[in-house]
Amino acid sequence: MSQTPTPPHDPWTDKARPAAAEPASAPQASGKPEQWMHAWAKEVLLEQRRARRSRFWGGLIKSLITLVIVLVIFGSSRELVSLADRPKTGEAHLAVVEVQGVIAQDARASAERVLAGAQRAFAAEGAQAVVLRINSPGGSPVQAGQIFDGLLALKAAHPDLPVYAVIEDLAASGGYYVAVAADQLLADRASLVGSIGVISGGFGFVEAIDRLGVERRAYTSGDNKAFLDPFAPRDPEQEAFWQAILDNTHQQFIERVRSSRGDRLADNPQLFSGLVWNGELALEQGLIDELGSLYSLKAQLGVDHWVNYTPEPSPWERLERRLATSLQTLLWSSQGQRLF
Repeated sequence: MSQTPTPPHDPWTDKARPAAAEPASAPQASGKPEQWMHAWAKEVLLEQRRARRSRFWGGLIKSLITLVIVLVIFGSSRELVSLADRPKTGEAHLAVVEVQGVIAQDARASAERVLAGAQRAFAAEGAQAVVLRINSPGGSPVQAGQIFDGLLALKAAHPDLPVYAVIEDLAASGGYYVAVAADQLLADRASLVGSIGVISGGFGFVEAIDRLGVERRAYTSGDNKAFLDPFAPRDPEQEAFWQAILDNTHQQFIERVRSSRGDRLADNPQLFSGLVWNGELALEQGLIDELGSLYSLKAQLGVDHWVNYTPEPSPWERLERRLATSLQTLLWSSQGQRLF
């Protein structure tokens, strides 16, 4: 009786088998080489997926870190670039101060930032004139008043340095309030100028909450603590009081315009009604002195350079102020406390 021949020993079969301590997740396979190779290939694919995920998240984190570094460097270097582009010390130039956007404490056109730029502009060696470059719809009457008063003080301290206001797209309400602090006002033919008035708006929800079956509960100490509550019926006495506040604030605005513009203003009662004019009509009304721009002013004064002395916020500060301004605007609108 013949015996079945024993197959020759294959060393690769033993090497293909997994180690004794295999992870619990590894599939249980028999001793066939095909099954061990299948398990090995599966583990290789899983490891490749883990590596791809690791590279993805690692690359994302590196990109974010790089972006942060670029923003920080960009924000800190903007001033250096501005300084590098400036004319040589003592060279004749226009010292520009920007009033851009809404005038508010936490905005780009805050009194703190505008006056900081104005102080640098008035003290600049070689400055032939200070130019307020304005593009603003207005905002806080307090901030606009502080800018106005600060500019008058700087003008008094530097009587030989003329001050121009160059209106770009818009100088309305508080934007025009700031503009009239200048000696001369320029605007484009299509610029919007004026809006000398005061506004406060809100909503009344009394009937709405009645229909919804909502009960208003407000607990106050003081008869007027819930002043002009939009969820309460209108109170004629409170409305009359608030109207007096608006009228008084409006009168402050009018007095600033009259004291600055004087006889240049046309005899037109509509000037202080809150209307706006384009540059061409504003010239007829005496709200501005001439049609022009920063570039025409530069040619008119025979100056080749202009320098922006307005402090630039860092990227983080710009983001923080933008969020704060948006929140403040939302709260003001809901409470009806917007004036200019």
